[in-house]
Amino acid sequence: MPQTDEDLDIDATSQLPPYRSDFEEPAQKYAFEPETPPPPPAVPLTKAKRAPARTFGDEAKTNRGTLDLGLLILRLTVGGIFVYHGLQKLTGWWGGPGLDGMERGLASGGWSQPRLSAIMVTIGELAGGSLLIIGLATPLAGGAVLAVIIDAWLVKQNMQHGLQFTTTGADGKTITPSPEYETVLMLAAAAIILTGPGKYAFDGGRGWATRPYIGSLLALLAAIAAAACTWIFLHGGNPFI
Repeated sequence: MPQTDEDLDIDATSQLPPYRSDFEEPAQKYAFEPETPPPPPAVPLTKAKRAPARTFGDEAKTNRGTLDLGLLILRLTVGGIFVYHGLQKLTGWWGGPGLDGMERGLASGGWSQPRLSAIMVTIGELAGGSLLIIGLATPLAGGAVLAVIIDAWLVKQNMQHGLQFTTTGADGKTITPSPEYETVLMLAAAAIILTGPGKYAFDGGRGWATRPYIGSLLALLAAIAAAACTWIFLHGGNPFI
C-alpha cells in the first residue's frame, strides 16, 4: 500500500491550477454554483419619480371639517346684530331711537358733530352687517362694524372703566349695562376679519376667503385707526387713556 507521493509516482506540481493574471471566468465551474445576475443599470436622479408635494391649498380644500359652517354661523350672528341695530337707528323700529333720537343721544354724550356721527354709525352698521351676512368684501365689512363697535365700547369706557356688571351714566344716576356686550362684538368682528368668511360666502371662491393673510391684517389695523380718528375728531379726547 503506497504511503507517500513518491510511492504513487505523481509529479507534485502537475495537479496545481495554472496561475491566472486576469479576472477571466474560472477554468473550472461546479454544477452547484448559482448563476450570478448582472447588477441593474443605475438610474439617473433626474429621472427618478418624486411624490407630489402637498400644498397648503390642497390641505385647505380637503381638511377644513366644520370650519366653514362655524364661520357662517359667526357671520350671520354678528352681521344680523348690526343690521338689527342699524334699522333701529334708521327707522325707529323695535323700540329704536330713530335717526333723530340717535342724534340727540350723541349730542348729550359730548359728540361735536352728532348728526354726522349718527349717519356714519347707521351706515356702518347697515352696510357692514349686510355684507357680513352674505360674505361679500368681508375684510371691509368687518372693518366697518369693528370701527363702529370700538367707538361704542369707548363710550361705555368713558362712563366707567372696566368690565363691571353695570355702568353708571355721566349724571351719576343712570344705570346702563357694562361694556361686556360691546367687547364680545368687537372681538368677534376682529376674528371674522382675520379668519375670512369661509367657503359659504359670496367671496368663498377667493383665496383670502379661506387663507387670509396680510390684507386682512391691514383691514384690522385700518378699522382701529378709523375708530380712533372718529373719536378724536368727532368726540374729542384721547381714546387710549
